Amino acid sequence: MSGNSAALQPPADAVPPVRHPDAPAPGELLGAHYGQCFGCGDEQPHGLHLEARAGEGVSITAEFTVQPAHQGAPGLAHGGVLATALDEALGSLNWLLRTIAVTGRLETDFVQPVPVGTVLHLEAEVTAVAGRKIYCTATGRIGGPEGPVAVRADALFIEVKVDHFIDHGRQEEIQATMEDPDQVRRARAFEVNP
Repeated sequence: MSGNSAALQPPADAVPPVRHPDAPAPGELLGAHYGQCFGCGDEQPHGLHLEARAGEGVSITAEFTVQPAHQGAPGLAHGGVLATALDEALGSLNWLLRTIAVTGRLETDFVQPVPVGTVLHLEAEVTAVAGRKIYCTATGRIGGPEGPVAVRADALFIEVKVDHFIDHGRQEEIQATMEDPDQVRRARAFEVNP
């Protein structure tokens, strides 16, 4: 990633990220944070169904298969879908910090086309934390963890309170989520939405 944007450069007083003691263990599947999430939700018929696993430190690995519904040009993934996959992977990092955060800035480099049917392997990690700001980076590779780089991104996430979602979300979905009897699913629904 070029990382030329001043907004994505951690300040001098930024600190290394610290994995929360209650974070999922390395290798553990994180699961969808919200069933209706286009990135990871299992209730979205044309969603990415991205599956993320906790990595070492404050990192994750994830993958999704590019489906025909994800194409832009004939037979190729839409750039917006690839950016969404990177954003979803980067947002999943916040589960390892046990922080509710939203995307503040996302810069994406498209290195090469990604054909429909491709499994895109993503790796993401938090690089620094400064107050409420979380700096992170991700890479997407075609066909495997060692495959050619197709997309890269740097991002800045901003820690927020759960009220951010309650105040700005559509009330029908907020109410349905708040009434979910599954306490873990109810809490996770508000983790990484914009």
